[in-house]
Amino acid sequence: MLRIAVQTKGRLYEETMELLGEAGIKLNNAKRTLLVPAKSFPIEVLFLRDDDIPQSVASGAADVGIVGENEYCEKQQAAEIIKRLGFSKCRISLAIPKEVDYNGLEWFNGKKIATSYPVILQEFLKRNKINAELHVISGSVEIAPGIGLADAIFDIVSSGSTLISNHLKEVEVVMQSEAVLIGNPQLSAEKKAILDELIFRMNAVRAAENKKYILLNAPNDKIADICALLPGMKSPTVMPLLEEGWSSLHSVIDEKHFWEIIGKLKNLGAEGILVIPIEKMIL
Repeated sequence: MLRIAVQTKGRLYEETMELLGEAGIKLNNAKRTLLVPAKSFPIEVLFLRDDDIPQSVASGAADVGIVGENEYCEKQQAAEIIKRLGFSKCRISLAIPKEVDYNGLEWFNGKKIATSYPVILQEFLKRNKINAELHVISGSVEIAPGIGLADAIFDIVSSGSTLISNHLKEVEVVMQSEAVLIGNPQLSAEKKAILDELIFRMNAVRAAENKKYILLNAPNDKIADICALLPGMKSPTVMPLLEEGWSSLHSVIDEKHFWEIIGKLKNLGAEGILVIPIEKMIL
């Protein structure tokens, strides 16, 4: 049985549970408790605060965990990043009151900075030879300048709306962060085998994201031109139709390219174009 630590709430929790669900890992009961076994897969989910996950994995209380890279870097525990998951992306940035003139990192010399990430910030300041005072706050960091606790903040930024509502502006991006799968370096062979299967399923889910399966009918004399637009995973599948001189083409395309391609396909004589979502894709 492989034990995976997952954040108890928030956007990362929601996206993690969506990924596990798409990977065929269903939890045993609807009412969540601290430790929940999965159905039809040898895994159990341990629900923890995000800042407790790195230590729980390093200590062996959990075998693996899904956590924000920012928390992983801040806690500096003896766990390793196994896989970057590509969701819950954000950045960790320095921000100051919007009315203040900013002329570069030197501005922070002698200033007080409020943060929940003192380790990451201290390393950044040391690397850039900035001497500032850190004021550690566990939550609501963005209000610190407004109530006189600090001159600036160092915190997570996603859309930037929280900064705007607190009359702050982002001036330095210190690190980019996303959800990562971390693991204990001392996993047994049995648990590594389960982890490999879990990663295989995750890869199949992630590979299918933003991909569409496209089917169309085309005149044979235009197949080469249409194939040039639809590379597919290796190359499009081409099958003859009953009607002489026509074939059916099947391929995989990125959703973001669909609308720019569809007009070109029609101009080349493609008909009966069908676009289907892809749930899983095994590479």
